[in-house]
Amino acid sequence: MKNFFAVIYILASLLFTINTIAQHQEISDKPSVWKEKSNEKIDSTSILHAFKNGNFNGHFRYIFMTTNNESGLSDYHANALGGGVKFETAKFHNFQFGVSGYYIFNIGSSDFTQKDPVTNVSNRYEVALFDIQNPSNKDNLSRLEELYLKYNYKNSTITLGKQLLNTSFINLQDGRMRPTEVNGIWVDYNEIKKTKINLGYLYGISPRSTLKYFKIGESIGIYPNGVNPDGSKSDYAGNLDSNGIYIMGVQNESIKNLKALLWNQYAENIFNSALLQMDYKYDLNPNSKLLFGFQTIYQNALNSGGNEDPSKTYFEKNGNSQTFGGRLGWQNQKIEVTLNYNRITANGRYLMPREWGRDPFYTFMPRERNEGFGDVNALMAKIQYNHPKKTFKSQLAVGYFDLPDVKNVVLNKYGLPSYLQTNADIRYVFQGLLKGFDAQLLYVHKYNLRETYGNKNYIINKTNMSTINCIVNFNF
Repeated sequence: MKNFFAVIYILASLLFTINTIAQHQEISDKPSVWKEKSNEKIDSTSILHAFKNGNFNGHFRYIFMTTNNESGLSDYHANALGGGVKFETAKFHNFQFGVSGYYIFNIGSSDFTQKDPVTNVSNRYEVALFDIQNPSNKDNLSRLEELYLKYNYKNSTITLGKQLLNTSFINLQDGRMRPTEVNGIWVDYNEIKKTKINLGYLYGISPRSTLKYFKIGESIGIYPNGVNPDGSKSDYAGNLDSNGIYIMGVQNESIKNLKALLWNQYAENIFNSALLQMDYKYDLNPNSKLLFGFQTIYQNALNSGGNEDPSKTYFEKNGNSQTFGGRLGWQNQKIEVTLNYNRITANGRYLMPREWGRDPFYTFMPRERNEGFGDVNALMAKIQYNHPKKTFKSQLAVGYFDLPDVKNVVLNKYGLPSYLQTNADIRYVFQGLLKGFDAQLLYVHKYNLRETYGNKNYIINKTNMSTINCIVNFNF
């Protein structure tokens, strides 16, 4: 398998005919990791014909990532190179079969088995380019990603098997080498005008930075667990029981300039999450609009939250949480400026397994999250420029995140102090000879704003640090 993907990589690197892919795809968009072209061929007359007329797509990525921590603490770097291919058949009686795989090469990185000597803390960011379950793994980094059977009905599809999803709670979170993927059945229903309905039952998840699929309960706790509300170390990894995740989503745009979104995610025996979001664009003139947005999320525990033993459960029994947020902004054909706010109330921690996706909040900024916290006030301002020909995009964002004290374990799961974060993001899409390549430079800096009691564990990889990411993508 290793030699196969190496040969594929060498051959594909000679080609220059792709579309682009952006890191951190918006969770409201349809997954587009492989940039598949729509298959308009007439329904095949045989299974052999369906395979011979299928489509191959490839995606190759290089990432250089480095983290600079506060003086006296360990710094890290990584170089990752990966490539993979996807094949999807043409339609046969409206059915299609798809499969994809990927291979990652560690081509020069820090030793992720070595912990920081001051804090005894492991690397956080760079190791996630490879295999977080085995930081010493540098050679066996192959991954079966998609393996599905899809049925097409008019504008709708039903997909069974391993596949990509992008929802408010479970999404690609593709800021590393490969995205999060799921195993289950997914219905994408588009037969009602200006309305999209999604229904799904998921029984497996392959989180980014891992190499295999896990059952739903097993998938929670692969990433760091933090602490329980009583301050003891969380011990839910490998101790949660769930028969799967049931998801329902409705998106409606029947009212001009208004997009209403409703999601409900029922993780059997663990917790339920419901989201309501409304985004409105008010036309000032033909070239500019005012932007308004509102979002609220409510969560509650199911049964004992995953395990009857309080020290091994994920969501505290009878626990709940609520968040609400808003957005104000202005945009024209080139520039978008937004002011974003999010509040997590003090009722409880907002919990969503980090293995499943990134925060859906308006205030989300790459390289940090507000999952695992309660009593949070977050404010983020962002300005974005888009070149009219869509070859260049840049954005600058500054966020203020007021969190509970690091010793308030009831509402601060990961011991993260309040912080100020700045992100500078530049992306370029190549044309001409290099058509098919796109590049991104992301710089992040986080400043500590609160007391850390002289404990560097509250600092390392969290605040008073910066990270630089250089990403090059190639799709064909």
